[in-house]
Amino acid sequence: MSEHKFNEFLESIDEESRLFASEINVYLLKSGCICDIKEAKSGYTVSYILKDPKKTLATFICRKTGVKLRIYPRFLAQYSDFLDTLPDKMKSGIAKSSVCKRLINPDDCNPKCVKGYDFYLDGQHYQKCRYSAFTLPLTPLNIPYIKAFLEKDLNCQIII
Repeated sequence: MSEHKFNEFLESIDEESRLFASEINVYLLKSGCICDIKEAKSGYTVSYILKDPKKTLATFICRKTGVKLRIYPRFLAQYSDFLDTLPDKMKSGIAKSSVCKRLINPDDCNPKCVKGYDFYLDGQHYQKCRYSAFTLPLTPLNIPYIKAFLEKDLNCQIII
């Protein structure tokens, strides 16, 4: 990771999000992730990729509404009850996110598309797209829950 590029990313986001983005960066790098930074039309994308297996765990994305962290949980089924502890505004965003067409009807989506997430939130069943389900805005209220979300996924083990 280029520290210079990461600093450019930090300078491009709102001041309130900078400290959190820095903390997450340090945490994920210490957890063994590789940081990949790219410039996009709407700003930088900063992805954290696990080494083994090589999968993206989280990506900072810049939107007109502010910076968000998209989490790609690998082991959601092992801690899905955690979702019920999220603040109502986060739950609402998850509930409103796009459905996963591939989970509902595999012929409705590109066969190369990675399937989304099948989970329960407050007792309600959801099948959500992996690219929108857990795209969470960085707000002071959300930050502790986002950290806990990442920690839960990193602390899970593959169950065979």
